[in-house]
Amino acid sequence: MPTLQHGPVSLHYQTHGAGSPLLLLAPGGLRASRAETWARAPWNPIEALSDRHLVVAMDQRNTGTSFAPITSEDGWASYAADQLAVMDDLGVEQFGVVGMCIGGAFILELLTKAPERISAAVLMQPIGQVANRDEFRAIFDEWRGDIGADHPEASERDWEGCWSNLFGRDDLLWSVPDARLPTIDTPMLVLQGDDDGVRFDYSASLVRTIPDAQFAVVPGASHGVPIEKPEIVNRLILDFLRPVEPRRFVPLGSLKD
Repeated sequence: MPTLQHGPVSLHYQTHGAGSPLLLLAPGGLRASRAETWARAPWNPIEALSDRHLVVAMDQRNTGTSFAPITSEDGWASYAADQLAVMDDLGVEQFGVVGMCIGGAFILELLTKAPERISAAVLMQPIGQVANRDEFRAIFDEWRGDIGADHPEASERDWEGCWSNLFGRDDLLWSVPDARLPTIDTPMLVLQGDDDGVRFDYSASLVRTIPDAQFAVVPGASHGVPIEKPEIVNRLILDFLRPVEPRRFVPLGSLKD
């Protein structure tokens, strides 16, 4: 697994396959958004996509084998800078991105920070903010408890600044102001999630707001519930990522055996 030193940040990533490049942003929240998490996810894009794409899986800062100091300035932009640094290290200018859970918020930050670099985006069961801030505060505090001993440099002000920058806003997916969503014009596929952390509301709202977003329902797709027919996901995502215009719209509920 290559190591990239990006300022004071050490980032670890791995590559698989060959073809048009895809950056993978794993589920697991701040605690576990790392390459190995894909092996336990309901659908593993490393296995599914590496026969047609160069897939890049990374450990986000302060999870797995990646490390960064905690400061009061940390936020979604910090993660986006890391992700772009990894692709720069590989010499990749433009790429697609596939993210699950917290990966959706990471993707939206990338789409506003460097839209010219993202050719297409797939958001699988994205997290969102709908009267659930207390749940995410508990998740943040658990993450802090896990890594706190490794960060003697971080003051209470640093931790609280990091929390506020990540989850202190009222915007739907936190990383991007709601008012900016209609300005996103990158082709996007959003797959429905319906458990407590990734409810249907977020996916449907994104598709209503982002002009070039498509929406699909994946049977049995929810955190902790295996996808019953992964071949449906494979077909849908590979079709979407294929560079053919115009892209095919998949109506809600149309996916069958």
